[in-house]
Amino acid sequence: MLIAIISDVHNNEVNLAKVLNYCKSNEVRTIICCGDLASEETLNFLNDNFSGTIHYTFGNMDNDQLRDLKYIDQYKKTILYRNFGEIEIDENPVNPNGHGARKIAFVHFPEEAKELCQSKKYDFVFYGHTHKPWTEKIGKCEMLNPGNVAGELYPPTFAVWNTEEGSFILLRVHDLK
Repeated sequence: MLIAIISDVHNNEVNLAKVLNYCKSNEVRTIICCGDLASEETLNFLNDNFSGTIHYTFGNMDNDQLRDLKYIDQYKKTILYRNFGEIEIDENPVNPNGHGARKIAFVHFPEEAKELCQSKKYDFVFYGHTHKPWTEKIGKCEMLNPGNVAGELYPPTFAVWNTEEGSFILLRVHDLK
């Protein structure tokens, strides 16, 4: 299974459309978003243009309109997490912790990601906020920042995780068609 990890879209629907086209062309069925879509319009765009499941946790630039969504039922394929999200992926037979399922947490801020890693409850913790792609290992937990889709401060990037192979790739949005 392929999972796209995105963060810090900041309403850049042009770049988000390129990410979603990549997802469609490569049969990505799940997106994990580490915050800062920035508006309900961008959440609507994401929902309207991606057919898989979306796991979305809030960032500091997500406005009150998003945080106070009254019609959360309209987002049937999006699971919203107020502080941080956690899911379990059970497709990788090679797990560094020696069990079948991999526990994943995702959050917006790097400080919180580090705390989640240090809890020793997770195999991977994904985060955003800095806009800089980064990976770091804390014990057996790997922290990963996919960069930013918006292209602010750093070139626009996102990550794709192949859960069967246990591999990650970082993709530059401007290299996509």
